[in-house]
Amino acid sequence: MPRTPGLRERKKAQTRQHIADTAALLFAEHGYEGVSVADVAAAAEVSGQTVYNYFPVKPDFVLDRAEEFRERLVRAITVRPAGTSPAHALRELVHVDIERHRGAVLEEARGQFPALYASSAVLRQAGLQMYEEQAVAAAAAIVATCPAVPPAVARAHAAALVSVFQLITDRTGHGVLAATPPDVVADELVPQAAAVLDDLDRHFHQIIAHTRPDHTVPDHTAPAL
Repeated sequence: MPRTPGLRERKKAQTRQHIADTAALLFAEHGYEGVSVADVAAAAEVSGQTVYNYFPVKPDFVLDRAEEFRERLVRAITVRPAGTSPAHALRELVHVDIERHRGAVLEEARGQFPALYASSAVLRQAGLQMYEEQAVAAAAAIVATCPAVPPAVARAHAAALVSVFQLITDRTGHGVLAATPPDVVADELVPQAAAVLDDLDRHFHQIIAHTRPDHTVPDHTAPAL
């Protein structure tokens, strides 16, 4: 049974969220480069040290959920049903990512990761590093569940899987900057993402066909993370 967070933990979570929300509002109004950590601290009415306690470096304001997403990505691949591909396992995460943008408020979205990724060279570099780390983690999960797949092949396939999320980020970010209605962007992304995942699903089964004599996706029993 999950443990209920104590009062101290809840207060820390509230403080963290307050700082993150304040930073997003400032980024939406002034851009990523136009806002300093001191600006965020002042607007959130907390000390600079408090901000650094929660967000050690400035990109963390925007990328602080990267580890959480990476864990969901790895878990989806690791515990997927036997006989299914990693691409199939990620369809729900992709769907959630697209539908999250469908309900976005453009004024607020300008201060969130996709728009900042599209508008800030500094944050784009940080985002690319994040996607690289996700691909490495996804590749490890593929090898763990399908040991016959060569690591280099798993790495290439994982990069292609992660590129679906990059596609969503790029399109939603530029859509926000262009003030394109979120539902229009989401409707555009749904078939595009599905087409890529369908292709990667077929490709993975081809990989398995070349690495296993029985030409089947193996039954994997790797533990949940």
